[in-house]
Amino acid sequence: MALFPLRIPEEPIMEVVVGLMAILVAVLVLPMVSKRVEENLEPFFLLMGIIGFTLIWSYGIIPDISVAREIVLYAMKSPVSIAGLPIGITQVVLIAGLVFYYQHRRIYRGVFAILKRLGLPIFIFIIVTVLGLASSIISVIVSAVILSEILAGIPLDRRRKVEFTVLACFALGLGAALTPVGEPLSTIAVSKLSGPPYHAGFTFLFELLGIYIIPGVIALAAYTALRISRRGLTGVVDVEEIHYTETLRSVVWRAIKVYMFVAALELLGTSFLPLVEWYFTKIPPYVLYWVNMVSAVLDNATLTAAEIGPSLTIAQIKSALIALLISGGMLIPGNIPNIIAAGRLKITSKEWARVGVPTGVVLLAIYFIILVLEGSITF
Repeated sequence: MALFPLRIPEEPIMEVVVGLMAILVAVLVLPMVSKRVEENLEPFFLLMGIIGFTLIWSYGIIPDISVAREIVLYAMKSPVSIAGLPIGITQVVLIAGLVFYYQHRRIYRGVFAILKRLGLPIFIFIIVTVLGLASSIISVIVSAVILSEILAGIPLDRRRKVEFTVLACFALGLGAALTPVGEPLSTIAVSKLSGPPYHAGFTFLFELLGIYIIPGVIALAAYTALRISRRGLTGVVDVEEIHYTETLRSVVWRAIKVYMFVAALELLGTSFLPLVEWYFTKIPPYVLYWVNMVSAVLDNATLTAAEIGPSLTIAQIKSALIALLISGGMLIPGNIPNIIAAGRLKITSKEWARVGVPTGVVLLAIYFIILVLEGSITF
């Protein structure tokens, strides 16, 4: 998420506020109630992003055509580029999909050998813990692709596979924040705090959040193992029994849909910056902690770009980032691993929300109590 030189008036433009709120309600509600929207989630979000972009442009918040072009080009490049490098989430999803398409028997043979040796509970615990913590080094994109492909082959019933996916993506999203290479949120946070007074470097977020994130990832892994392994597997762990349903066309099409989704979230994120500037930045920290739940649909990197800055205290930075990290796991658009996993495993918005929303609320409440007790959040 990049910040562009927008011309945001000090006083809210009510037509813009109403329009943006209508878009927010639409992206929250329509995927849950409309099957047509759910089946076309990526183009729907792209349409909402275009509408939001057009709205703020028509009211002069995008000051001129050069800035508008910059925003559109960034949205087009973001899914295929990370930190200026010619590779991004789209290529990673495509390459990994092709690797599994051509080598799935060999890969699943190795995964199943480990599963048989360890047993389901320990296997789940290790997979979630390792991928959750490793996501800060290998990036949350790679971790999410590996997780999705492993889950695609494990014989679990649909309900437990969805639960496994959502809970694991919470762990991946948390773990990726430990370094600036893990996910966009951490990259933006370190960038915005790189100057005085914090001079944030590679280890800044690990030192700030590690004591909260590492136990959180381990706890999520343990809970996932207990919750999913209670009823055991639904079939034989045998590579010959796998009904691999991917086609070359579906692998390519999934990468294209991921491209559309990420581009849409970039446009939506920029469109909502006026709303964040007018209202979010003026909310008391203990209220903002809970209001940040909207990052479940806006993409948590967007709010990080708008909220985090060198004028905040360490306590404020800590509480804001924790709220954004947790909230990003609640719905599919909230974080990159959600988008990747939901696309690969064909998880609907309603299925994700059924697990993600209550899990996110519980996690937010636990961390809120911890932050209040240690004095990071005051009333």
